[in-house]
Amino acid sequence: MSQSLFEARVPIHPRSVSGRFRNLKTGILLLAYGVFFLLPWLRWERETGPSQAVLFDIPHRQFYLFDLVVFPQDIFWLAGLLMIAALLLFFVTGLAGRVFCGYFCFQTLWTDVYMFLERRIQGERPARLRLAKQPWNAEKILKLGATHAAWLLVAFATGLGFVLYWGDAPSLVVAFFSGEAPNAAYITAGLLTLTTYTFAGLAREQVCTYMCPYARFQAVMFDRDTLIVSYDRERGEGSAGRAKPSRDLKTREQRQQAGVGDCIDCGYCVQVCPTGIDIRDGLQIQCIHCALCIDACDQIMDKQGWPRGLIRYTSESALEGKKTRFLKLKTVGYGAAILVVTALLALSIANRPDLDASVSQVRQPLFVQMADGSTQNSYEIALNNKTQHQLDLEIDVVGLEGATLDLGRVEEIVLDPSQRSTVLARVRYDAGPDAPPRLPIGFEIRDREGLMDPLRIDSQLSLRP
Repeated sequence: MSQSLFEARVPIHPRSVSGRFRNLKTGILLLAYGVFFLLPWLRWERETGPSQAVLFDIPHRQFYLFDLVVFPQDIFWLAGLLMIAALLLFFVTGLAGRVFCGYFCFQTLWTDVYMFLERRIQGERPARLRLAKQPWNAEKILKLGATHAAWLLVAFATGLGFVLYWGDAPSLVVAFFSGEAPNAAYITAGLLTLTTYTFAGLAREQVCTYMCPYARFQAVMFDRDTLIVSYDRERGEGSAGRAKPSRDLKTREQRQQAGVGDCIDCGYCVQVCPTGIDIRDGLQIQCIHCALCIDACDQIMDKQGWPRGLIRYTSESALEGKKTRFLKLKTVGYGAAILVVTALLALSIANRPDLDASVSQVRQPLFVQMADGSTQNSYEIALNNKTQHQLDLEIDVVGLEGATLDLGRVEEIVLDPSQRSTVLARVRYDAGPDAPPRLPIGFEIRDREGLMDPLRIDSQLSLRP
């Protein structure tokens, strides 16, 4: 008899719970939603450029982040940010497990909102279970239809909210609903609407269990001192296991005399779990460390008048009666790496030059022999004004006495904020017969108003092949 390798998904209907961790999750959720949806509408005064605080201007190849303007040449900053994010993830996971999954992951945040809408429309867990089992009728169609409509509305708001980061938000909203927005805006909003609705509304815990790679390699970053959501089996089970309260097992003293643990087997910790696991079975790949089971168990312990902490954030070492060590080589290494990369990124941003310039020697032809015996080389000088004010530039050739610079018909080089320009420069030099094939040469670029420090770029002058 063959065994099927496929198991149909069993819908999970989590029960609501209140407590410190639920309050923390709600606070982070509100902050995240506030930042995501309101940030494109935040206005920001600049000398030039858009008045939107955060704007990713693809046509003009500029990213505006408050007072910082990021150009394509600054793409290595993104690599620095990704390194910091990865190192921070490893650092936090080594200390406190999957807290990112439980509190900050987009999948968790959006699923929380979807489950909130589901509860508001369909009722608490018992009502949702009854609704799922009852035959199709007007009530079921109305409640399920309203639920999915609310999910789609949130998904559409998510897609549109993301699109607003790529254009002026007020103008883009008007253009979007009047049918005049770029096709990319409709495609992006549509794709995000579909994926948000699917992942947060339909797939839910399956994304965390089967799709997310983080669930698979998290164990590599855990050790016996990592804080994880744990069930105190010794306290909860005792020597005789779990038992529901009864006349002879009502008080804690009675239960201890009978060898029964503090767990009354109420199942509340399982009912509130968004991934449907039983934390009493130990650490599992589905656990996202949201700690809602801690809130549920603490409520039961409070009602019983017993100490909290039957389920708590702790380490395997602490459960065994040992001391939890946070200061370890791994932790120090991750922390030091984060500080170093952050410092380097901050220094790079703080010391970015006002003018981005590069010199490329024209190689077709490499040099030209003039009628008066001098040699001429041509260069393309690319200039990019990274400031928010106008630059009036002048270029001189330095480092080679006797060399002359010819900019052709260019009489002045004025760059507006964020403007780019390319200048063709010709350098002539009368070299003697004993001169080497190539000579070092430099170009000095200055602002006539003194708004920037002089910038020197080294190159070479070719005299012979």
